[in-house]
Amino acid sequence: MRSFKEIKTQRHRGTETQRRRDILLCDFATLRLLKKACSLVVLLSCCLFSGCGIYTFSGASIPAEAKTVSVQYFPNNAQLVNPLLSNALTNALNDMFVNQTTLQSVPQNGDLALEGEITGYSTAPIAITGNQTAAMNRLTVTVNVRFTNKYDESKDFEQRFSQYQDYPSSQDLNAVQDVLVEQIIEDLCQDIFNKAVVNW
Repeated sequence: MRSFKEIKTQRHRGTETQRRRDILLCDFATLRLLKKACSLVVLLSCCLFSGCGIYTFSGASIPAEAKTVSVQYFPNNAQLVNPLLSNALTNALNDMFVNQTTLQSVPQNGDLALEGEITGYSTAPIAITGNQTAAMNRLTVTVNVRFTNKYDESKDFEQRFSQYQDYPSSQDLNAVQDVLVEQIIEDLCQDIFNKAVVNW
């Protein structure tokens, strides 16, 4: 008959063996997770850097050779001139390409290059009421854009883009102009960006 000490020792050995087995199982589980993580990183790398272009999380498809972008100053050739519009549009467009791609901004001759001019800035009444007065006005901005892609000439284009914002006719344009223009510029830049590198 085994002594109490022998039984205790055997139980201790069994507990130690189980503990080591649990550690090994935990290590194997961790190893499997690490392998899955590595596979995911490789898959994402293949998706982001595949074929002839680099794909960013913004959806932009850019030739792998392209490293720089240049956005020339957009002069305001509209009949009605907002003195702050040219700088605001130029800077916002440049920022969008830099922030949403891996491209570096250069003053001119970028691998991707944009230039153009503001051709329209106007406000007009819409939504005429029963007493023939306008309930709403519409501010519209139009720009003409020329885009060149040094590594893929099939993407080159010259196109006119327009965006607008409506505001109550009871409000003076000068009181709401800054907010309206900010939103219009954001929409214009998104349209130009999509046409140039997303092809939506």
